[in-house]
Amino acid sequence: MKVTLETYGGLAAVGDLRRRPRVLDTDTLPEDTAAELVRLVTAAVATPDASRAEPARDAMSYTVTVQDDGRVTVLEQSDAAMTPAFAALLALLRKHLAQQ
Repeated sequence: MKVTLETYGGLAAVGDLRRRPRVLDTDTLPEDTAAELVRLVTAAVATPDASRAEPARDAMSYTVTVQDDGRVTVLEQSDAAMTPAFAALLALLRKHLAQQ
């Protein structure tokens, strides 16, 4: 499974509207971390999107694209409206992408 994180907006948006996508591949992770990533992706996909909040001027927006066995799933949320399941997935992605 490959999971891509794209981040948009925030205070730095003036100079960089779209940051470079970052990719995490379960094949490159320890087995327990890969299993946790799969669990968090499954939970985020199963959880309905957060209610649509009014756009916040400095809020970050996130697109997580999951590629698994030829299927592509796209999840989009923002700091203004984020489910706990998406937040947990985002935290794991940030942690492991920071180590790359």
